[in-house]
Amino acid sequence: MHITDHLQGILDTLPEKPGCYLMKNAQGHIIYVGKAVNLRARVRSYFHATAQEDPKTHKLVQEIADIEWIVVGSELEALILEMNLIKRHRPRFNVRLKDDKRFPYIKVHWADPFPKVTVTRQMVNDGSRYFGPYTSVWAVHQTLDLLRKIFPYLTCNRDITGQDSRACLYYDIKLCTAPCIGAISQADYRQVIDDLCKFLEGRTEPVVQRLNAAMEQAAESLQYEKAATIRDQLQAIDRVVERQKVVSSDQTDSDVIAMARADGEACVQVFFIRSGKMIGREYFMLEGTEEEADEEVLAEFVKQFYAQAAFVPHKVLLPEELEEAQIIGQWLRERKSGQKVEITVPHQELNKSLVDMAAENAVETLNALRTRWEADKNRQTVALSELQEALDLPEPPNRIECYDISTTQGVASVGSMVVFEQGTPNKKLYRRFNIKTVLGQDDFASMEEVLNRRFRRWKAAHEAETGTGSAAEKIGKKPDPAFSILPDLLLVDGGKGQLSRAVAVLEAYNLMDRVPVAGLAKSEEELFVPRQHESIFLERHSQGLYLVQRIRDEAHRFAITAHRKRRSKQGLASRLEVIPGVGPARRKALLNAFGSIEGIKEAPAEKIAEIKGITFEMAQNIKLQLE
Repeated sequence: MHITDHLQGILDTLPEKPGCYLMKNAQGHIIYVGKAVNLRARVRSYFHATAQEDPKTHKLVQEIADIEWIVVGSELEALILEMNLIKRHRPRFNVRLKDDKRFPYIKVHWADPFPKVTVTRQMVNDGSRYFGPYTSVWAVHQTLDLLRKIFPYLTCNRDITGQDSRACLYYDIKLCTAPCIGAISQADYRQVIDDLCKFLEGRTEPVVQRLNAAMEQAAESLQYEKAATIRDQLQAIDRVVERQKVVSSDQTDSDVIAMARADGEACVQVFFIRSGKMIGREYFMLEGTEEEADEEVLAEFVKQFYAQAAFVPHKVLLPEELEEAQIIGQWLRERKSGQKVEITVPHQELNKSLVDMAAENAVETLNALRTRWEADKNRQTVALSELQEALDLPEPPNRIECYDISTTQGVASVGSMVVFEQGTPNKKLYRRFNIKTVLGQDDFASMEEVLNRRFRRWKAAHEAETGTGSAAEKIGKKPDPAFSILPDLLLVDGGKGQLSRAVAVLEAYNLMDRVPVAGLAKSEEELFVPRQHESIFLERHSQGLYLVQRIRDEAHRFAITAHRKRRSKQGLASRLEVIPGVGPARRKALLNAFGSIEGIKEAPAEKIAEIKGITFEMAQNIKLQLE
């Protein structure tokens, strides 16, 4: 292949040091991130004739227009930097965990005096204890619902003093231990939460031993009601524990990892074994795995999974050896505070059978997912075909845009634009429009403004691309992908009135022949199209109707959410607007400092007076006016 002078200059000046390299395409997008012990040797190897025989490398090299590199102090530092860069940029030629930004964790707020238990999507170093990641939010909540019956934990936002006059309903139904009224001491409540944590870790024996001792002590002290409560707690624990399969007499904590692949998809199954019991399992999908060797895919999974796992076991059992096992093991030891972590391919019959079982589960999971994907794809294909036929479209509408207006008596009006591609929502392309030119409640005029702004953006992008627009438009920002492509079907939420406004906008931009449009009436679920008096009814229980309803509901939800947010902001500001001497800059400073009207009301006048431009007398007046 021909190497440009720019690339050749980079290849000639690469250092012979450890580091990471970022390969970019002509648009400046990072398409691959790698690491190397010797940057010069590794990066130059991509351009050797032998490397070009690999299809994926050949495709990658064809797109490389620029290469950046970062020198680090060691191979371990390069490994850590590589993982962070892949997570941040998600280059399409790298193997990546799919949807990894959305994995949920169970968070125990251990740094609080009375810790609560919540679900979060990110771990932060705040003294909390984390468990996960999990792949299903639903499964996490199911787990917490069960645990709360065994280890009742706080869910309210009360300031716990132990002096409250009465507890809430959760105390009566035994889903809270009511530290708010002093029914349990802080030490005993924290013991309950610590037991919950041990349970999540799979360490039930210490919990059971302690509870048995507490039950016997309560019985000896004639505290029969307390003893009965502990007995019920132990029985609930037994019911859960008996479902946990004992797989080994070895008390070492280990994760068993195996993988299944088919048609470019890769599914990794992880069994979590704690103290010899299998306490759970999760599956993870990977993308960017095409034409990659199994060993490479497994290595990338291990790195990316344990970079965000809340717990690192002493053993990681794999179906095959990893070339990077030594450096990954060194990194995992650091993550486990210096404790040894063994990455191994088991040869003993018991551990080998566990890996085989994980592989079998991975195959079954992948097959089930593929069946579901095919079913979803078929439903979407049917739905789009039904819409094509009902609306007499030239082809199935693969890109559908739907618009809705949300307002309350003409205040804080917001328009929403949602985009469905091939029957599924593409939330990256959703946009909202704060209505600027319409006074009062006029949904028709608001819809016209939204559509005008949408197609004005398309026109600017089109002219910049074809070179027919103004210099300012061509020099401007990169076109927004939400606006630069025309829809195959435009839906407006409303009947003939909204449709007529949409038609007027399309005619103004000479798009009536290019963009099919329909209005969806809310009452009878009927569609109105231009130049046709009779409405169109999609067949009840048809996939086409379900899709239209889903799109309309999503546009409505998105509009209401944006409207509520805007109205809330206006409501905060409006109470400050009537106070003499408090202009836009001071209103903004007050809200930034105290967060809300309530925050300003509760703050002492001396604290308010610390804000630039506000005197003590003005601070007193602000508090007086708000009260």
